[in-house]
Amino acid sequence: MKIYIGHSGEYDFKKELYEPIRLSVLNKKHGIVLPHEQSLEQFESKNFLEKECDVMIAEVSYPSTGLGIELGWADLFKCPIICIYQSGSKISNSLQVVCEKFVEYTDKDDMIKKLDSALSVLRD
Repeated sequence: MKIYIGHSGEYDFKKELYEPIRLSVLNKKHGIVLPHEQSLEQFESKNFLEKECDVMIAEVSYPSTGLGIELGWADLFKCPIICIYQSGSKISNSLQVVCEKFVEYTDKDDMIKKLDSALSVLRD
């Protein structure tokens, strides 16, 4: 599957999100798009979500207007969305409007394990 990873820019997403994903089994099984892996420039997420994306994973532990816009596009284009968040985070109730699958995780290993499980359900 082609997977787009959306997130806030207000934390160390390269270390906390990108690195564990790239080093995981998810990276071997799927085509993963990490929009700011090489550059902090704007990524053409709207076009990708509309034409290429099979599922969007949104890290929602930190509020983000840009991520909210991307979630709206994914919903508009009927792209399945999985929202993930770290235990103890206060996430927005409005996420329930666009996302049915929420994954709470305790650490990086737990995040990868639970994402792998959630993605395998989508594949079936």
